[in-house]
Amino acid sequence: MTDCLFCKIIAGDLPSDMVYRGDRVVAFRDINPVAPTHILVVPVDHHPDVVHLAAKDEPLLTELVTVAGELAKAEAGGQFRLMFNTGAEAGQTVFHVHAHVLAGHPMGFPG
Repeated sequence: MTDCLFCKIIAGDLPSDMVYRGDRVVAFRDINPVAPTHILVVPVDHHPDVVHLAAKDEPLLTELVTVAGELAKAEAGGQFRLMFNTGAEAGQTVFHVHAHVLAGHPMGFPG
């Protein structure tokens, strides 16, 4: 999608602090981190949300979660929160599915 922020980052049209690039999944640091480790794990193919991704390409969702776990292990010893926001009311601001990997300090619930 030409107007999608994450599609532009994936294409290299916008800068990012990329920490992982695979054939089907990329990961980069969030520009407004809420934890010491805050990485966004994003499929290269555009899917609007996690429910759409699960319905259209379950193996890609599995790969996304696997990459998230590997990055969390490398950066924070493997203890992390993995969060998907689905819809504006849930806090989704970029409508290209992405998992937030949050780690590096104790976390409560919610928040």
